[in-house]
Amino acid sequence: MAAIVTYLVIFAVISSALAYDPDMLQDLCVADTSAGIKVNGFTCKAETKITEADFFFDGLAKTGKVNNSVGSLVTGANVEKIPGLNTLGVSLSRIDYAPEGLNPPHTHPRATEMIFVLEGELAVGFITTANKLISKTVKKGEIFVFPRGLVHFQKNNGDKAASVISAFNSQLPGTQSIAMTLFTSTPAVPDNVLTKAFQIGTKEIDKIKTKLAPRKS
Repeated sequence: MAAIVTYLVIFAVISSALAYDPDMLQDLCVADTSAGIKVNGFTCKAETKITEADFFFDGLAKTGKVNNSVGSLVTGANVEKIPGLNTLGVSLSRIDYAPEGLNPPHTHPRATEMIFVLEGELAVGFITTANKLISKTVKKGEIFVFPRGLVHFQKNNGDKAASVISAFNSQLPGTQSIAMTLFTSTPAVPDNVLTKAFQIGTKEIDKIKTKLAPRKS
């Protein structure tokens, strides 16, 4: 019994240690996104091919153009945009909100998120695994934290645009929008799963799927 307990403790410690981006083992490991090799992260670009451009991105400097039904736009600054972030365990995003805009309930499976409000006022919150809502209104210059993996949201309740900068402790935090994940996955989640889970009929399911379906260009 003592051996089993010891094993479980060791397993818990190791699992905790591996729950975040792996530590770097050299000064630089600029992502070689064209390598075509699948690893946990990206393979390293040859040092002779590394330039300052691998560490630069100006995509968060300007306000994003919001043109969707939910009224928000997320601009990522992760390893896919900044190859030099590979193995460094950090990334940023900018989120712009139209008046009454919403960043719908979603999760980041690989990172904790911390937002800094650039402009406006937002109602923000996350839900714990005990189904408790932790929420607050945050204003310009204020910060709010969303723990890793928990469902969270931001809503601009004002009549003016708002924006935030988000920081993550992962080079590629990942995002799963609850509604999009359940109603627009490929292959589709079976209707009988959705009708049972949400206690609604197939007609309502079809309406939701139609509204969430990507726009055809």
